[in-house]
Amino acid sequence: VQLQASGGGLAQAGGSLRLSCAASGRTLSTFSSYAMGWFRQAPGKEREFVAAFSRSGGRTYYADSVKGRFTISRDNAKNTVTLQMNSLKPEDTAVYYCAADERIILSSLRDPRRYEHWGQGTLVTVSS
Repeated sequence: VQLQASGGGLAQAGGSLRLSCAASGRTLSTFSSYAMGWFRQAPGKEREFVAAFSRSGGRTYYADSVKGRFTISRDNAKNTVTLQMNSLKPEDTAVYYCAADERIILSSLRDPRRYEHWGQGTLVTVSS
């Protein structure tokens, strides 16, 4: 499974950006069977959970730091997951990664170590 993230860039504080992640590959069985997550990593910091969409049932999960500002959504017909980021803050500056896993359980959705497939990352810079 290959994941291609896009949509990063420069935004001012209070602005918005929309990230997309497209999944492809011969081993991609059914996109809807994959849990999808967004993580971010700022310079000198560990990769941290941002948001995730469960495999079946369509439940969403957010880090407290982005709750109410970011929205994760998925389009199973297009094999894509998006992250709409509003009310951006300078502390949102990071490289954002999308991740996918077909077997991950709900309690592990926030753990980056539990995801098998990763995109290449896209840089988001928020200026004050």
